[in-house]
Amino acid sequence: MSLGADRRLGRSDARTLALAALGGALEFYDFVVFVFFAIPLSQLFFPHDSVPWLAQVKVYGIFAAGYLARPLGGIVMAHYGDKLGRKRMFTLSVFLMAVPTLGIGLLPVYAQVGMLAPLLLLLLRVVQGIAVGGEVPGAWVFVAEHVPPRRVGFACASLTSGLTVGILLGSLVAAGINRSLSPEAMLDYGWRLPFLVGGVFGFLAVWLRRWLSETPVFEAMHARRELVAGLPLAQVAARHRPAVLLSVLVTWMLTAAIVVLILMTPALVQSVFHVDPARAFLGNNLASFALAVGCLFYGGLSDRIGPARTLLLGAGGLLVTAYALYLDLVAGGAHFVPLYALAGFAVGVVGVVPVLMVLAFPPAVRFSGLSASYNLAYALFGGLTPPLIGLLVGRFGALAPAHYVAATALLGMAVAAVLLRRQRAPTV
Repeated sequence: MSLGADRRLGRSDARTLALAALGGALEFYDFVVFVFFAIPLSQLFFPHDSVPWLAQVKVYGIFAAGYLARPLGGIVMAHYGDKLGRKRMFTLSVFLMAVPTLGIGLLPVYAQVGMLAPLLLLLLRVVQGIAVGGEVPGAWVFVAEHVPPRRVGFACASLTSGLTVGILLGSLVAAGINRSLSPEAMLDYGWRLPFLVGGVFGFLAVWLRRWLSETPVFEAMHARRELVAGLPLAQVAARHRPAVLLSVLVTWMLTAAIVVLILMTPALVQSVFHVDPARAFLGNNLASFALAVGCLFYGGLSDRIGPARTLLLGAGGLLVTAYALYLDLVAGGAHFVPLYALAGFAVGVVGVVPVLMVLAFPPAVRFSGLSASYNLAYALFGGLTPPLIGLLVGRFGALAPAHYVAATALLGMAVAAVLLRRQRAPTV
């Protein structure tokens, strides 16, 4: 993908990967910290006479709006990323995340401005969604095009690992604030702190990305006048439908693993299995850390044995550990914390998903193809998964989350099997 296919990762590559991963972690913290403070937000941004569960549903609806807005940001930024350059959009996305995150921390609440409060919260959440819609696919393309082709797996996985560190940061900040402040202080000012800190994090990420350079792949295309003419997305739709289908299917597995096992399980184990909140957060922190390590493991493995074989092995591990975790919870949760950490490591198979998507599209339309496929799939499956899991638990019982994750893992294994049968080396 970059010039000099046989070279090793150098100091410049390492600096690019480190800065990209750090910026991604700070930006993803901004996006996910919202869900960790859903309860105080539901109490502050809706009428006091609202039924508590209904107010929480409304807040989760605002949370989901961020997912629904992702395709808009992804498609627009990807268009200009394929036309004008990867770096410009890479910097713009993090700026668009920093502004609304800081804004949420400064918002007036319902008691002060009435229904304007939730409307403003929704607006800022939509802007966050637009930003992350351009950030994640853009970051994968950016790092993949900076490194030698045989290290694309590690590059994409290091970025994905950085994004998961953002989830861990959000969980740690939420746990620390909840432990340090009384419920009254939390409702008074405590809920604002993670968003104000996140806004500062975001502007720090903007500053860090000043030191990054345009990708060698884009510079070479620009010099040879090989940039796509017309609408990149139109070419994707006309010529690269198999790549779009592949990307949508593997993204479905990614959303199930992240949303169910990492983001939703802490709440599920408290409400369904009556696990103590402190133990739930401890398990989540360990699982998030293990996820970051797992991403690096699976990314490195894909450079050695290929992304398709890695997906096949990793999806199988995801299936087994999801059932192990939830079967233990049904039996009383005696091994909840270590099994949650093991499941978190298995979720690290998501580190190979961007490798498959990057390799599926040619450079001229790579940003647009990856972004449209990933964001549309994430908006659909990521946005619908939380309410769907709630319905499935009510209908099929406490093992429903494991069943859902296992079904998408089987889908990932099927995709890997098809890729292996084709016996074709990915071309860049």
